[in-house]
Amino acid sequence: MEDAVLPKSFRYFWVAVVLCAGCAHKAATYQKATGLSEGEGGQVSSADYARVARLGLSGAGGGGGAVLAASRFVAVRHKLEIVEPGSGLAQSIEAVVAFCGTIQCEVLSSSVTNETAVLSPSGNITARVAPQDLNKFLDFVGKQGQIARHATESEDKTAAVVDVEAKLKNQTEFRDSLRRMLTKPGVSVADLLQIQEKLAEAQAELDSEATQRKVLANETEKVYVEIVFHAEQRTISRGSFASVGEALRDFGSVLGDSLAALITAVAAIIPWLIVIIPGLWFLTKAIRRFRERRRAAKAATPAA
Repeated sequence: MEDAVLPKSFRYFWVAVVLCAGCAHKAATYQKATGLSEGEGGQVSSADYARVARLGLSGAGGGGGAVLAASRFVAVRHKLEIVEPGSGLAQSIEAVVAFCGTIQCEVLSSSVTNETAVLSPSGNITARVAPQDLNKFLDFVGKQGQIARHATESEDKTAAVVDVEAKLKNQTEFRDSLRRMLTKPGVSVADLLQIQEKLAEAQAELDSEATQRKVLANETEKVYVEIVFHAEQRTISRGSFASVGEALRDFGSVLGDSLAALITAVAAIIPWLIVIIPGLWFLTKAIRRFRERRRAAKAATPAA
C-alpha cells in the first residue's frame, strides 16, 4: 500500500539512483580488470593495450566483449643508434642476441660489418620484444655503448584488426553454412560440385584472413626494436710535419697518376696527328703556290 501512496516522481528518482550505481560498478570492474586508472585516458602505453586485448579475447570476468570493444591495438616501434669502441662491436651484438633469448624476445635479423680499409665496423639487430620485457631489453642495450639516438613511433592498427576480425567471423559463418548444405539429403551432383568449389574458395580466404590477423597480433602485442651499432670515431692529433710526411708517402702515387695522364693524352692525340700533319703539309704547299703565282703576276705586269 505504501508503494501505491508514493508519488511517481519519487519512485523514478530511486530507479535512477539504482541505475547510476550499476554503471559505476561496471566502470570500476572494467578498470580493475584492465589495470587502467581513470586519469590515464589518452596516455595508455602499448603494454596496457596488449593487456586489455588479451583480457577481451579471453573473456575475463565475464565482460570480455565490453573490454574488447573498448581496447585499442597499437603497433609500437623503437629505433636506437649505439656508439661503442669498434674492437668490441661484434661481442656487443652477440651479447644482445644472447640476452634476447633469456626474455620474451624474438630476433628477426642481425648483421655485422667488419672493419676494412674503407669501412668502419658496424652492425644491425631487429627484434620483437614483449611489452613487459621492453625496459629490460633497452637497459641491456644501453649498457653496450652510448645511445646516440632513440626514436619511438606508434601506429594505430585498431581499424585493421576490427576489419579482419569481422571478415573472419563472416567467412567462418559462410563456410559453416556451406558445410551444412553438403550434409542435406537430396543434393544433386551439380549442386554438390558448386558447393564444394565455393567451400574451397571460402576456406582459402579464411586462411588468408587468419594469417593477416596473426601478423597484426604480432605487430600489436610485441614491440618492434631496431638497433644500429656504430664504431666510435677517434680523433688523431696531427704533428707539425704530418702534412710533409703525407706528401712524401703520396709522392709515388701522384707521380704515377701524372704519368698515366700524360700517356693517355698522347694516346688520344696520335690518331689526330695522322690527319692533321698531312693536312698542314698540303695547306702550306698551297699557300706557297698561291704566293709564287701572285709574284709572277706582279712581275709580268710592268713588262706589258
